[in-house]
Amino acid sequence: MFPETKIVRKYPPKKQVLQFAIAHPQLLVRELNNRSFYHFLKYFWPDYSMEPFRDNWHIKYLCDELQEIAERVGRHDPKAYDLIVNIPPGTTKTAICSIMFPVWCWTRWYWMKFICWSYSADLSWESAEYSREIVRSERFRVIYPELEIKQDKDAKGNFRIIKKVQVHPGRLPRILNGGTRLSTGIDGKGTGFHGHILIWDDIINPHEAVSITALQTANDFLDQTMPTRKVDKEVSVVIGIMQRLAVNDPTEHQRKKHKQNLKCIVLPGLLDGRYGNLVEPAELKKYYVDGLLDPVRLSRTILDDLMADLGQYGFAGQVGQSPTPPAGGMFKVDHFIKIQALPSSINWESVARYWDKAGTKEILNSKNGPCYTVGTKMIKLKNGKWIVADVKRGRWDAEEREDIIRETAEADGIECAIYYEQEPGSGGKESAEATTKNLAGFVGERDLPHGDKIYRADPYSVQVNNGNVLLLEASWNEDFITEHRDFPFGKYKDQVDSAGACFAKLTSKRMAGPLHKMERA
Repeated sequence: MFPETKIVRKYPPKKQVLQFAIAHPQLLVRELNNRSFYHFLKYFWPDYSMEPFRDNWHIKYLCDELQEIAERVGRHDPKAYDLIVNIPPGTTKTAICSIMFPVWCWTRWYWMKFICWSYSADLSWESAEYSREIVRSERFRVIYPELEIKQDKDAKGNFRIIKKVQVHPGRLPRILNGGTRLSTGIDGKGTGFHGHILIWDDIINPHEAVSITALQTANDFLDQTMPTRKVDKEVSVVIGIMQRLAVNDPTEHQRKKHKQNLKCIVLPGLLDGRYGNLVEPAELKKYYVDGLLDPVRLSRTILDDLMADLGQYGFAGQVGQSPTPPAGGMFKVDHFIKIQALPSSINWESVARYWDKAGTKEILNSKNGPCYTVGTKMIKLKNGKWIVADVKRGRWDAEEREDIIRETAEADGIECAIYYEQEPGSGGKESAEATTKNLAGFVGERDLPHGDKIYRADPYSVQVNNGNVLLLEASWNEDFITEHRDFPFGKYKDQVDSAGACFAKLTSKRMAGPLHKMERA
């Protein structure tokens, strides 16, 4: 046995280290950046945004997670896992993952290749443009003078990093071709390009989240396109980041595969109710302050505004990371407030009636009777409340229905704007054209609704549940309330569809008042 030898390392005196750091501050910054992506993010934040950097614990946590992934790729180690991050909008997620992260990686591994996707090329290019501007910034050139963007490959959708290496003093540096960043939409180019790290960031447009086609397009992209875009299938990593938007969105689709090498970080905006059980890893709940992920960016006041703007479903998905319909009905019908008479019209801001049309005549003694035609009249008050003033509901043939729509318009008066649904297809277009002719002389507009009925009713349900929707007491109240109580699981949805659409029109910015600028029918 050899005797154990003790290795003694000699370090320069602290004073000497301090003097060197003072004389060469850029080298100190460089070393700190090398050790910490989080430090890099904070240091170069002014080159990304004019807004002051606002820190929160989740930022460092995500930076450290991404740094660990990049270091494995940098060593060419087999990947430990792919990563999906679910976090609310407005929490710096894109700045961290899609903008700063690739640039930091190039300062450590200049050869690293990235492919970045969003739901549209324009959105992906915007992130790429920010990354380019950081590399071009004076601050970056001081700390990393050897890195720059190759002049003949400098498009915002596809650019390359080069590294200048001084081999012989006094001679021109050797130029080494480095990594690339391809940025595109999920329906854009990508064939022939490969990356060490693949990043998908919000590949579903929030406005299309209820579209089955849009969801299928995104999920097919993850299944069929992305796996073929890796430089090395054993080493290359896929990173996805998004706020949840719908059932079977890309996050849920990936999780259903039960892959062993998939890690999910789930950070709801708050811990209230069921959301607290969704946090992954669960130990991260200890960092929430007063039940909030980020008390500055997502305070209680901001969350209340988001609930009003996004509705229950949008809020549950984008903020709570759980886009699951409520177990019961959407509407707390006991929050409807009945009134005996309408207030003076001086208190009205605008008034409208919306017709949700059905074309078949009532079939007596039928278990599955056809849908109803419903025309809901609603008044928006200046105090921020709404009144459901009248509901016309029946099963009428086309001719009888048009007569009733005309008679109702005459009774409502010229102050009441009229909207009527145009269903898809040539039949829906012909029906809408017939109503347009029928309403000659009145303020009317056809409407082409988009998206799922539940999502369309969501903003309206928030106001009902907050006690802001009043009902003028009348014989139609009982059926109206019953349908709302059962929605979305009841047999009929026509009254909710009509009321929700009328509410949407009254809250639209296009509608400035009772005599808003619409073309007469």
